[in-house]
Amino acid sequence: MRKYLVFFMQFIMLGIWAQEQGELKTQIRHSIDELRDFVKIPNDALDGANINRNITWLTKKFSERGFNTTVLPTTGRPLFFAALPMSDDKPTLLIYMHFDGQSVDPGKWSQKNPFDVVLRSQTESGWEDRNFDELKDSIPANWRLFGRSTADDKGPIVMFLNTIDLLKKQEVTLPYNVKVILDGEEEKGSDPLAKAVREYRELLEADYLIINDGPVHTSGLPTVIYGCRGITSLTLTAYGPIKPQHSGHYGNYAPNPALELSRLLSGMKDQDGKVIIPGYYDGISLDEETRKILQSVPDDRDRIHELLQIAEPEKVGDFYQESLQYPSLNVRGLSSGWVGDEARTIIPASATAEIDLRLVPESDGSRLKKLVREHIKRQGYFITDSIPDREMRMQHPRIISISESGVTDAFRTSLKDPFGNYLVQLLSDTFNEQVVQIRIMGGTVPIAPFINELQIPAFILPLVNPDNNQHSPDENLKIGQIGYGIQVFYTLLSTAPGDIH
Repeated sequence: MRKYLVFFMQFIMLGIWAQEQGELKTQIRHSIDELRDFVKIPNDALDGANINRNITWLTKKFSERGFNTTVLPTTGRPLFFAALPMSDDKPTLLIYMHFDGQSVDPGKWSQKNPFDVVLRSQTESGWEDRNFDELKDSIPANWRLFGRSTADDKGPIVMFLNTIDLLKKQEVTLPYNVKVILDGEEEKGSDPLAKAVREYRELLEADYLIINDGPVHTSGLPTVIYGCRGITSLTLTAYGPIKPQHSGHYGNYAPNPALELSRLLSGMKDQDGKVIIPGYYDGISLDEETRKILQSVPDDRDRIHELLQIAEPEKVGDFYQESLQYPSLNVRGLSSGWVGDEARTIIPASATAEIDLRLVPESDGSRLKKLVREHIKRQGYFITDSIPDREMRMQHPRIISISESGVTDAFRTSLKDPFGNYLVQLLSDTFNEQVVQIRIMGGTVPIAPFINELQIPAFILPLVNPDNNQHSPDENLKIGQIGYGIQVFYTLLSTAPGDIH
């Protein structure tokens, strides 16, 4: 894997910060302290009181930087909005991030409290705790800050705030109007977001949307992402006897729902992993120019296989990036009877499969769920949305109940978009490196409502290290990424877009 460039060397080589190295070092050090302070506030979206405490912190910090701030009520957790004074002769950037985080199980972390940031360096024997006082004389780029939301997504918020500090110190006139919208329940799906964007449309109007969430490419190179997949899900439950039955007494006689459900699921895909439900991939085509950009992403096939410990991938696409251009059908969980030490010689009463469908812009989530339902019906199943009663069981030999989640849409901005080309050139010139262009990433960021309502081009500019353990125990942020993030924001906010073609 390509090593990260040390950000101080980047700045010196570029000459951008030749006279401001002391200021930059001070700002990075201040970012670390400010992030520690921010992370101390728990931020599970299920905890409304703590979400409000986070909003109080944000209001104070953005106001100190000259932003006008307001809290936007929604049907769920409120949104936080901030904007610098506006000028009619400037284009407007709307920046989206989120301040909520995944729930934590403290017992699985290697520190006592996941909300107290721990500083660590890597040694041959593992991670070693360091004292923050050691950062007085030097700030090692490879040391890391461990704590919930250090990377996802409080770190980027703090990088942005400290970039504003640096711009003010250097009296830089911003060529943009800048608006910031911060989500308080992104990790829970942001269900109220679509309605909120419609309600606050005028306030949120902008020329461009920038999303600062997720990690840079595994190569460590500057990254621009043009879209993300959407998601929806189904829960399927097949039924056998009304209660688990002795497999000796009723084996070969009572239908086994675990086997029935397994056959049903296996019939949805071929041996190469391609969905064989008619119409599932309709509308998707990749021209040679698009394929060329997909193939330019420096994915290391051998490293991916080593990481996953697999011999061969599925063949939905010819290579990793191509596979992401199609909707998926993933069995994310199976349950029936008992296993392990609790295994019993029974025919289970039911079997359940949890399925998630990752969506691309060409695939409507409601349509795909309908195709799955039609496929199940063609296999001879009676479909219900509730637990079957006696009458239903006696009438239908094959019964399956289906429940559905809502749909989070995918989004994708054109690879030919002028502002996207501008961002790629800006990062290339700034870092003197190849910029990784990802047409659509595999995960989901629930910002499609902005795209659908505001009708503006949107781009994800990730800032944090790819091995940050987001959503998992021991989430962390490499200090070098703070320098990288400040430089990305500084270059973006201090450079006029000019006449982009």
